[in-house]
Amino acid sequence: MRARTTPATPATSTAVAAGRPSGPAGSPRSLRWVTITLAFACGASVANLYYAQPLLSLISRAFGVGQGTATTVVTVTQVGYALGLALLLPLGDLLENRRLASRTLLLTAVALAVAAFAPNLWIFLAVSAMVGVTSVVAQILIPLAAHLAPPESRGKLVGQVTSGLLLGVMLARSISSFAAAAWGWRSIYAISAVMMLLTSLALAKLLPVRQPAHTARYGALLASVVRLGRSEPVLVRRALTQACMFGAFTAYWTAVSYELIDRHHLSQTGVAVFALVGAAGAASAPVAGRLGDAGHGTAVRACALVLGLVSMLVAGLGVSNLFALALGGVLLDFAVQSHQVLSQRDIYALRPDARARINSLYMTSVFLGGAASSAATGAVLAAWGWSGVTVMAAALIAVGLAIWIAERMTGGRATGGRATDSVSQALAG
Repeated sequence: MRARTTPATPATSTAVAAGRPSGPAGSPRSLRWVTITLAFACGASVANLYYAQPLLSLISRAFGVGQGTATTVVTVTQVGYALGLALLLPLGDLLENRRLASRTLLLTAVALAVAAFAPNLWIFLAVSAMVGVTSVVAQILIPLAAHLAPPESRGKLVGQVTSGLLLGVMLARSISSFAAAAWGWRSIYAISAVMMLLTSLALAKLLPVRQPAHTARYGALLASVVRLGRSEPVLVRRALTQACMFGAFTAYWTAVSYELIDRHHLSQTGVAVFALVGAAGAASAPVAGRLGDAGHGTAVRACALVLGLVSMLVAGLGVSNLFALALGGVLLDFAVQSHQVLSQRDIYALRPDARARINSLYMTSVFLGGAASSAATGAVLAAWGWSGVTVMAAALIAVGLAIWIAERMTGGRATGGRATDSVSQALAG
């Protein structure tokens, strides 16, 4: 598919040459529509990573494998996503962003279509990995949102786009459960394949052109990601802390479906309704972004970490009470998503010219943490039950809190919010 190009003008040519967006997003009204498109595309693409979580019991029965083996579907998908973040995402600093995003989603659609008809677990695992690799489109689009935003409202706009992503994360489990109850567990993969095709077309039509100014070869671009990790300690700290938070998040949502079915005897529709409580966590994203813009990011990140610990205490002690179990999930989602928005706000201000590579290192670390946690969750659940899972999740969050404390004690400071760019001038031009 050939992406639509914008007629060349002197202002457009200058903006594109400088690596800034040009084209449809030339006014505040246009920027609002682009923001909505970005938010929807992020949510629709990242949802593919989570459709399987509430379906593990159905998948294990369909392919004749145990629950621990079925859990590898989540692990393989997240490992694929981490590989995509490491190898595909840096291309956002090299290739034209609109074309890269829309064409990658076409590959996602193909992988999902194959998953819908996979005859055995091995083929299903292979295409699940491909779904994970290509779903990194969401992380290509979030840095684009940061490029579009004026510096003084970057946290707000990134928070709005991230809200769309988070709604995709939170609603994915409910949507897949409802689809499974109505048409069988494979139906969600066919539905999502069509959705990815339509989303690809929408991105090609509505997004502005952004051609990065970098001309380095792909190998040099990947090497520069490693150098960024060595030269930006704030990036490393945010990545490690969010990896711990996301590991706790993954452990909870991977294991809770078994508790809901085995302990509380919920149907697949009941699991879908329960998963809706997680959507409340998306409301924290724009609020966290505004607090970050107001200079309260450090304190709010600490509150998010403490809230994460509280959430696991509530979920662990209240496992026999469905309300307490749901409350623990809501609190955890608030904590993880607030910390995510504030961390991305900080790292995007470090190097405006390298946001895709910064996001690559950051999100690769985060999803490797999630993949490791999902791999451990099956074994922990089998050996120590739900209590073991919540203790493991709390321990991961405690490591993140220790990183925050160490940063404060050593006098580390995030540079988020101080970097500026001329994106708003380009849009006005």
